[in-house]
Amino acid sequence: MDDKIKVFAFSNQMVERALDGIEKGLQLDLQRTDVSERAGDKDQDYYPQFTLDIRSEAKEMAVHYELFYCLEVSIRTLIKDKMKSELGSDWWNLSEVPEPIKKNVKDNIQRELDSSFTQRSDDELDYTTFGELGDIVRKNWVHFADIFYSEKAFNRVMNSLNLLRGPIAHCSPLAEDEVVRLKLTLKDWFRLME
Repeated sequence: MDDKIKVFAFSNQMVERALDGIEKGLQLDLQRTDVSERAGDKDQDYYPQFTLDIRSEAKEMAVHYELFYCLEVSIRTLIKDKMKSELGSDWWNLSEVPEPIKKNVKDNIQRELDSSFTQRSDDELDYTTFGELGDIVRKNWVHFADIFYSEKAFNRVMNSLNLLRGPIAHCSPLAEDEVVRLKLTLKDWFRLME
């Protein structure tokens, strides 16, 4: 009986490893384990040193961070793709990007280079703040009017998203009402493009 249990356990480990390889290779999450239990997901040298309260809060906030990360990257991609299609690959210099934004981007790039950190991107748009993304669209509205049905609605949604981004980006918990507001504002964002 002991041998059968050992063989079963060994077979199970082999299947788990094979599934791990499939998940990694195909970039899938089969949700076979809780995210917090997955090996390698957390820095095991430092993570356990934080209190359970902080770790629990971080786990709750991770969902909102991931959602906002996807949103912000998709907005950058939308702007970049639209401006390239309208003005070509040199759109940054040919469009109406306000000078304070260009200066801020230039300063951010230089600060990164001076720090000797790895440069995050070759694209100036990746050095803009979330608020500046909205400013770029507003200043170039003529190119975006066919994507968003209303400039006024775009401004309202971007302002709300920018306010909601604060606690997410600066490691503060979102109040329950703000979680609901985030979901509703994301619905509004996608509705803008219908």
